[in-house]
Amino acid sequence: MAEAEIRPAAGAAAGKGKGQPQRAVRMSVELPLWRALTGYRVLTLAYVLVLFVFSYKKYAHPLVAAAYMTALTVWMAFTWRRTTSAERCTRAFLIGDLSFALGGILLTLVADSHERIMDGAATLPSIWTAGAVLGFAIKGGWRWAAVASALVAVVNLVERQELARDTIHNVVLVWVASVAIGYVVEVARASERTLARALQIEAATRERERLARDIHDSVLQVLAMVQRRGAAIGGEAAELGRMAGEQEVALRTLVSSGLVPRPGTAAPGAGEDAVRTPQEALAAPVPCAEDGPDAGPCDVRALLAPHAGARVTFSEPGGPVVLPAAAAAELAAAVSAALDNVRVHAGAEAQAWILVEDEPDEVVVTVRDDGPGIPEGRLADAEREGRLGVALSIRGRLRDLGGSADWISVPGQGTEVELKVPKGQVPAGRKRGRSTA
Repeated sequence: MAEAEIRPAAGAAAGKGKGQPQRAVRMSVELPLWRALTGYRVLTLAYVLVLFVFSYKKYAHPLVAAAYMTALTVWMAFTWRRTTSAERCTRAFLIGDLSFALGGILLTLVADSHERIMDGAATLPSIWTAGAVLGFAIKGGWRWAAVASALVAVVNLVERQELARDTIHNVVLVWVASVAIGYVVEVARASERTLARALQIEAATRERERLARDIHDSVLQVLAMVQRRGAAIGGEAAELGRMAGEQEVALRTLVSSGLVPRPGTAAPGAGEDAVRTPQEALAAPVPCAEDGPDAGPCDVRALLAPHAGARVTFSEPGGPVVLPAAAAAELAAAVSAALDNVRVHAGAEAQAWILVEDEPDEVVVTVRDDGPGIPEGRLADAEREGRLGVALSIRGRLRDLGGSADWISVPGQGTEVELKVPKGQVPAGRKRGRSTA
């Protein structure tokens, strides 16, 4: 476990001393591994030095072996702290550490006799070499570990000068162990990132709930009261009450979803000019904030959320629904066209519902209304007569995206439009925005 200092926001530490840092414990799956690696390198160095002392007289050139052991000890004395954390363990240090191990293995050919090497005598760095490989595994994952252990394997085979069974056994053991540890480290890092993201979402959700409670206890209740009193008084007060009711619905949607309008679009309640009627809420276009083929991905929820109003109910998943920017803009324009049809054909008092679903391979947006419905064959007749609102504004957009648009309508029971867009699709040769029906 690694401790991190967190300074509270203004007012968050009231009663506990302002400006004083709070101690928070932050999980780190790597820290125990780095500590274990440091201990392994120190202990194996001690083992190698003891092994050298007992085998000193058996070396063909003991002074060469002694010089390497001295250099290795000095290297460890100056670098042992490098393996205590990921920040200190740089790529340059790992390369130097591995070079010390590989050089010691090759130097065994000079320091030791051919007979002892053939009999399977330990190399000069012996098991200390595994520490250099494990450093690559913890720092860079299983791919770095595979490369480092492969280099160790080649140098060991060169030193032994034959495919001896014990040498192959040791090489395979180091390779499998380092790759396995590297893979475990990668999985642990991914899990730690997922946990951190979940904790951030949980904290944001709690803050949103706190704000929602405060707003519900103040602003929303005042707006509701203005709506009721305005309707009771009548006249200009009734119009004021109607607008207050619309802003109450818009504010409830904003608080519950946590979404804000895209840049360039007016937020409900932002000012007198930003007050929208139900008809304007149905028809308002929601373009992407960026243009061009290189624009980044867009959250479809952010494009569709501003449609919510007194006559439009917006329902969305809890997480982002991401599409390429151009595809998200085309889908939003198709939804706007569908809402245009609700406004024109179902009437100003019709209620509409927008439902966003994030499927594994596609995004599905359903627009439903409680209007009179569409008589059978009406869409085909309209297309033959040259009224191409549905054919171009909706079905044509979805076709360019590789998706589809389906209508389900029962006379007297409303209409439902299901828009499907496969993920990763970008419309070619189209400009953002709505086409006129």
